Amino acid sequence: MKRGFYTIMAAQFFSSLADNALLIAAISMLATMHAPAWMTPLLKLFFVLSYVLLAAFVGAFADGMPKGRVMFITNLIKVGGCAMMLAGVHPLLAYAIVGFGAAAYSPAKYGILTELLPPERLVEANGWIEGLTVASIILGTVMGGALVNPKISQALLNMDMPLIDTGIDTPIEAALCVIVGAYMIAAIFNLRIPDTGARYSDQAHNPVRLIVDFASCFQRLWADKLGQISLAITTLFWGAGATLQFIVLKWAERSLHMPLDRAAILQGVVAIGVALGAVAAARFVPLSRSLSVMPLGVIMGLVVMLMTVVHTAWIAYILLIIIGALSGFFVVPMNALLQHRGHVLMSAGHSIAVQNFNENLSVLTMLVLYALMVKVNMNVNLVIILFGGFVAGTMLLVMRRHAYNQKRYNSMALITEHRQH
Repeated sequence: MKRGFYTIMAAQFFSSLADNALLIAAISMLATMHAPAWMTPLLKLFFVLSYVLLAAFVGAFADGMPKGRVMFITNLIKVGGCAMMLAGVHPLLAYAIVGFGAAAYSPAKYGILTELLPPERLVEANGWIEGLTVASIILGTVMGGALVNPKISQALLNMDMPLIDTGIDTPIEAALCVIVGAYMIAAIFNLRIPDTGARYSDQAHNPVRLIVDFASCFQRLWADKLGQISLAITTLFWGAGATLQFIVLKWAERSLHMPLDRAAILQGVVAIGVALGAVAAARFVPLSRSLSVMPLGVIMGLVVMLMTVVHTAWIAYILLIIIGALSGFFVVPMNALLQHRGHVLMSAGHSIAVQNFNENLSVLTMLVLYALMVKVNMNVNLVIILFGGFVAGTMLLVMRRHAYNQKRYNSMALITEHRQH
């Protein structure tokens, strides 16, 4: 891999680390405010709302200047959101600002891969990016859980500088200061990302023109025989993954009797599995065979249902690692295929923006449904069965659609197609 790729990975690691630690801190803040339980999944909903609302604009923004500069600017927006939470702004609003930064950060983060690397290295690159992102999720959730632990938060509060009143007086404030530090480290790496030299000169600035361009890109990617399959799968995966985060927390509380700081570790356990699956996919699945992993999505949905019969921690760890590994192994090749098709059909930033719009619209929809289930006090085991059945059933429908495409078009030949413009 080129040297710049490792700088991108480092920047992504620390930015994602802070995002995930901040989620746990925000959940803890809601708990101290005695907010209703249905408000917790709305944190993620407010975070991803910007991905949907700004989808038509962030692609042009990402393609309008060197990607490293875009990542630096948008990372500072995340710092601003974290600072707002530190200043006492409601967690939902503050986390929405962090999501605003993340929405603009994402097209640059993934788009630069297609500028820096040839198509045949995209599965490997995505494997490393996803593996490292998952490592940041593991450490971020564990870090967030540790920071809200009473003993550790008290130790942080006891570190006040002599003769200087920092104004940091509560456990949440101490945790947020550490998280801001992680964002600042990411910003330093952002400044070191090389300019790939890729330029997209005809960037529109009129909002109406941007929306029309986005709609055109949206239609083009869904009409593509490979793009529609990979986009459908990644859309399902990210919606399911975001919902599973909160299902695991509720399941750990009800079935395993774990407090929040220990339940957060279970999210990290899922992430370990995703990392293992992502690295294995990078090693064994070339871009030309990316569609062969689709049956694993069905299997993952069925395995999720086994959570309903688990009541001991060590079995839970094993099951969650398996669920994570299955999802990581099948989503990384799909991500790489989608990036390649998007780069062939349009610019890198625009294709990632379309991908983000679809994936986060799925996240919004599934989180709203989950919040409603929590509000009506639906049994967590019933939620798990509905969730697993939905994932498995949807994957079967996608596989059926791909088989239909294969009978009528030589869609596999599109995998080796290169950009002509």
